[in-house]
Amino acid sequence: MRKIELLSPAGDLERLKVTLLYGADAVYIGGEKYGLRANATNFTIEQIREGCSFAHKLGKKVYLTLNIVFHNEDMDGVEEYIASVVDAGIDAFIVSDPFIISYIKKNFPQVEVHLSTQDSTTNYKSVEYFQNQGVDRVVLAREVSLNEMKEIIDKTGIDIEVFIHGAMCTCYSGRCALSNYVTNRDANRGGCAQVCRFAFAVDGKKDFTFATKDNNLARYIGNLIDIGVTSLKVEGRMRSLYYLATVIGTYREIIDCYYAGSLTEEKLEVLEKRLARVANRAVSTHYLLKEAGAKDQYFTGRNEASNQDYLGQVISFDKKQKLVKFYERNYFKVGDYVELFTPRGERISFVVEKLYDEDMNCLDVARHPDNIYYLFLDTDIDIEEYSMIRMLNEV
Repeated sequence: MRKIELLSPAGDLERLKVTLLYGADAVYIGGEKYGLRANATNFTIEQIREGCSFAHKLGKKVYLTLNIVFHNEDMDGVEEYIASVVDAGIDAFIVSDPFIISYIKKNFPQVEVHLSTQDSTTNYKSVEYFQNQGVDRVVLAREVSLNEMKEIIDKTGIDIEVFIHGAMCTCYSGRCALSNYVTNRDANRGGCAQVCRFAFAVDGKKDFTFATKDNNLARYIGNLIDIGVTSLKVEGRMRSLYYLATVIGTYREIIDCYYAGSLTEEKLEVLEKRLARVANRAVSTHYLLKEAGAKDQYFTGRNEASNQDYLGQVISFDKKQKLVKFYERNYFKVGDYVELFTPRGERISFVVEKLYDEDMNCLDVARHPDNIYYLFLDTDIDIEEYSMIRMLNEV
C-alpha cells in the first residue's frame, strides 16, 4: 500500500528546508509570478532550483503554484516561465487555468499537473472531466465531505489531495470577490486582503465578522488514509518556522503512529493539544462530517492572542562542551521548564539552569528576540540545526 503524502507549505527557502526536515514528504511553493500569495517572500528561479535539489536529495518533492485567474496580460511570458521552472527541477504544477493545464501536459509530460482547489471541484463528474484533460491529481474543494471524497476516489481512481489544517476561506476557494469589492485587491490574482476577518460596524460598534474557524482534521487522519486519499495538505505559506515545524512534526507523528497501529486515544489527545498550543484561532472539522454551521464560524468576540511558547531556534550544538547556541524568539529566564525538540522527533525537557549571551556573560534572563544566546544541556542526542526550544506545557 502506498503511504499517504504529507504536503507542507513553504513561503521561502528556509521554510522549505525546515518542513522537509520535520517530516513533510513534499512542499508547495510560490514563484515570483502567477501564484496566490503575492505577499509571501516567494521563490526566484535559482531558489526554486536550490529547493528542488535539497528536496530531491532527501527523496522528496516540490510543487509550484501557478493558480491565479489569468487575464490577457498575465499570458505574456508565462510559457517561458513554465519552461524555466521545469528546468529548475519542479515535480508538479498546481494550476487552475485550462490553457495552462494543456500547455504543460503537451510540452512537459514528465511534470505532473495538480488541479488547484481554486477550481472548487466537488463532484466525481468534474474530476472525470479534468482526468480526461490529463490532470494527475485533484485538490478538492474544502467543502467536500468524507463520504463524498470516498465516492470520488472509488469512481475515478485519481490521486486526491485534501486540506487537513489551517485557515479556511469564507467563500468557496477561488470564488470570493470580497477583497476586490472592499479593497480593490484581487484575491484570485494573489492580493487577498482577508476582508472576511475585518471587524464590521453593527449598531455603531465594530464587532461583527464572518470568518471561519481554522481547519483541523487531526482526529480523522486515519479515516482519510482508509478511503484512499493520496495527499494531506497543510495551509500556511505565511506561517512561522515554529508553526510549520510543530504542525508538520505533529502530523508526521499522527500518520506514522496510525500506520504502526500505535495511535491510541491518549496519544492523539496529546498531539491535538500540541497543535492547539501553536495556533491562535479556534478550530473545526467544517464540512468533513456534516454541513458546516454557525458553530464553525466567528461572528463576534474573537480572541486571537498568540502564545509565547516559542523560545528559540538552535543554530548549533557543541556535543563535547554540551553547549547549545540559539536565536532567542521570546522572553524566558533561568528556572523555566522548557523542551527542546529536533527535526527527527526527539524531545528533551529540562530546567534552564544557566544562560549566556554571545560573549559568554552569565545572564538570568533572555529578553532580546533575535539575539544569540547559549545554554548548557547535558545530553548525548545529536541536536541538529533547526531544532527548537519551547516553553513546556502539558504536552
